[in-house]
Amino acid sequence: MKIYTRTGDQGHTGLWGGKRVSKDAVRIQTYGTVDECNAVIGLACTLLTEQPADVRLRELLSQVQNELFVVGSDLASELSIEAVPRVQQDSVVKVEGWIDDLEAELPALTQFILPGGHPVAAHLHLARTVCRRAERLAVRLQHQEEINEAVMLYLNRLSDFLFVAARFANHINDTPDVPWQKPL
Repeated sequence: MKIYTRTGDQGHTGLWGGKRVSKDAVRIQTYGTVDECNAVIGLACTLLTEQPADVRLRELLSQVQNELFVVGSDLASELSIEAVPRVQQDSVVKVEGWIDDLEAELPALTQFILPGGHPVAAHLHLARTVCRRAERLAVRLQHQEEINEAVMLYLNRLSDFLFVAARFANHINDTPDVPWQKPL
């Protein structure tokens, strides 16, 4: 099977179900940004070691990456298309549990922090900002077309998880979070 089809050479791409849309359509931008978030998470994973805490974080991030494929397929198809994997509420609940579990191991957050610290944390902060962009695009898409509400919930919760995961990466690597300091 060839990777190229030439069907997108004129600036259009196909959704699940066969509908053709412009490559700059909000739907395409949204699931493309989800894919970008997934790639940044993958980059963060390349920096993890075989230490138990890193292995634990990699396992969670791997589950996120697999779920982001479901988010992408959900967004790449109109709701009327039935044979498509869809984000479910239990995925949102699972991420909430991960947030609670990781936060229980972290020192209390008493101030704003800047993205950074350990390289894994910095990449997870980047993934968080890409996730937030995907969420904003999903909101825009929702104004134009009906989408699965669980996608919105998942992206919102995932950005929270990525923030906590970044703090956890700093914590397990004995690297302090970078405190925000009010400019003089």
